Amino acid sequence: MSLPALAAIRQRFPTAHIAILARPWVADLYAEEPFADQVIPLTAGRGASDLAGKWNAAQILREKKFDCAILLQNAFEAALLAWLARIPRRIGYARDGRAWLLTDPIAVPHPGEIPRHERFYYLEMLHRAGILDELPSDPVIALSRAAQLRVSGQQRLAEANLPSPVVGVSPGAAFGGAKRWLPERFAESAIELARELRAGVAVFGSENERALCEQVAGAIRERKILVHDFAGETTLRQFIELAAGCALYVTNDSGAMHLASALAVPTVVVFGPTDETATGPTGPLATVVREQVDCSPCLLRECPIDHRCMTRVTADRVVKAGLSMLAADERR
Repeated sequence: MSLPALAAIRQRFPTAHIAILARPWVADLYAEEPFADQVIPLTAGRGASDLAGKWNAAQILREKKFDCAILLQNAFEAALLAWLARIPRRIGYARDGRAWLLTDPIAVPHPGEIPRHERFYYLEMLHRAGILDELPSDPVIALSRAAQLRVSGQQRLAEANLPSPVVGVSPGAAFGGAKRWLPERFAESAIELARELRAGVAVFGSENERALCEQVAGAIRERKILVHDFAGETTLRQFIELAAGCALYVTNDSGAMHLASALAVPTVVVFGPTDETATGPTGPLATVVREQVDCSPCLLRECPIDHRCMTRVTADRVVKAGLSMLAADERR
């Protein structure tokens, strides 16, 4: 969601040294992008549990003598770090009780003031700070090395003994169980797509999602489809490369969705309790499949009733959407 804003900062300050302060688990997302000259890992614990770590992080920033800190994160501790680092100009939204730590506290947009998608939230901060003259009409969330990563990703998938093309599948979602489409539907759609395309299947997930991913991969394997379960085996950098090598990606509303879309991989996303107008994919080859029910979007982590927003989405709909995205990709 932050990529369009970071690209806009680079466009506004083409010769500046721009460093990204990021948690280690997400740092690889920024490392190879042209807007970043440097990525500084933030290893301090969250909240008040690691005051020494925060102090050390602030001293590292202070030694680098930055002229300005642009705080895309809303948290109080982000402003506190910049203040402790004595960075002379500190720009960020005035929320979470941190306005007094900022030299440029920016008023938070009211509902309806800006487009709903979250990428505009970051861009609007730059606009209100005078860094952007106006909001772009349709800022694309894109990773700059997509074409290069596609080639190397296909090579990595081949090394995993997967035939080309490869259908990528991410059945997990960190937000909660309500965002997860049924694992048997993921398996069913992957099987049908693999048969239609004569493809292999790559299943992706975190260490915590190993059991879920193995359930999906096992069902695919039983139907004699070549599949590799990468759950818990990849770093973020490795996942980005492998996802780029996929011909098609099927996923829930998740980080994998955003990455596959940003890599311009044809992507099919099953949405249920969340709102695609606010957090959906923005790539040119991404489509959302959802069942319109009265209780959605509820934004709940777990469904208190029958999960109808997800159980009513059939594998057949997802397969048709995937084939449609592949046809659109071929026409480009």
